[in-house]
Amino acid sequence: MKNNEFSFELITQNDKARLGRISTPKGKIDTPAFMPVGTQGAVKGIYTDDILKTGTQIILGNTYHLLLRPGIEILDKFNGLHSFMNWDKPILTDSGGYQIMSLSKLNKIDRSIGAVFNSHIDGKKIILSPEKSIQVQKAINSDIIMVLDECPKLTDDKKILSKAIDVSSHWAQRCKIEFGQDKTKALFGIAQGGLHKDLREESISKLIEIGFDGYAMGGLAVGESQLEMFKILNKTIDLLPKNKPRYLMGVGTPSDILGAVNEGIDMFDCVLPTRSGRTGLAFTWEGKLNIKNSKYQTDTSPLDSNCDLRGLNKYSKSYLNHLIKSNEMMASMLISLHNIYFYQQFMSEIRKNIKNGTFVTFYKKYINYFN
Repeated sequence: MKNNEFSFELITQNDKARLGRISTPKGKIDTPAFMPVGTQGAVKGIYTDDILKTGTQIILGNTYHLLLRPGIEILDKFNGLHSFMNWDKPILTDSGGYQIMSLSKLNKIDRSIGAVFNSHIDGKKIILSPEKSIQVQKAINSDIIMVLDECPKLTDDKKILSKAIDVSSHWAQRCKIEFGQDKTKALFGIAQGGLHKDLREESISKLIEIGFDGYAMGGLAVGESQLEMFKILNKTIDLLPKNKPRYLMGVGTPSDILGAVNEGIDMFDCVLPTRSGRTGLAFTWEGKLNIKNSKYQTDTSPLDSNCDLRGLNKYSKSYLNHLIKSNEMMASMLISLHNIYFYQQFMSEIRKNIKNGTFVTFYKKYINYFN
């Protein structure tokens, strides 16, 4: 495999939990990996340099939002998002499929065309076809590109789920053709099927027939219980190729991630660390802490005494409590940065325990720690 080509190496397994490494021209990604979400080219409230210092090796951007702002013309001037946002590591982009669900009142799905949006910014008509999604992601210069898919809202209706599989499989084939033979980048397929094993099998089978560089489980973390998510992963994960990365989209809490690693997932993304940071919720080795709580008003301890990034270990919980109650934006920035740092430390410990053969012990200790 050439140094400028995408590749994945499965290094070892501890039961189902996998230790691996993704290689891209922009750098390596140790898996299991967590990707902070920079939907519009920024991880909310955090300097790009600080994201790097947390140990983050890859971030996520979004096709739909970056198409609207800043737009392809500006991204082309910077040869993509890396230069534009000063991030010289790998980037994965969601295809816009999630916005088909989250902005469902503003779009209509046409199997033969794609998703027809009325922009949430100015109402302008936007056609996001499978081909357009790939073109935009190439303009973003993404290292890992996702196919455009239809992600249904939580439902047990097999007719709705089957229709989404049909549309998503058709679009995936068109995405593969548009993507072409660029070996410096990767194209991932996205499986649908809700909580039904037979529908997941159908979706995965169709994707494998097309052939992708990696495979994602879509249509989860949309309202089902954690146990339901783990059960469907357990029933279907072995259908995915062993020699390709496995990505669970939009997940989640540290416990969600730990449980999914236990089922064989390699990649994760979620807005939770920064969204929680903006509401005063911190993830720590003590568990989940609501720093707004009055009990932290006189707490002189830091969130993590070992984290000297931006001097985080010099700020007491008391001070952070004060900032939150004073509506100071620095509270959001500091807690969001801490949360990203914690998530990356958590992933590092997961990888270390898989390597050492002690993952089961780590899993049992922390699986219910953050619920």
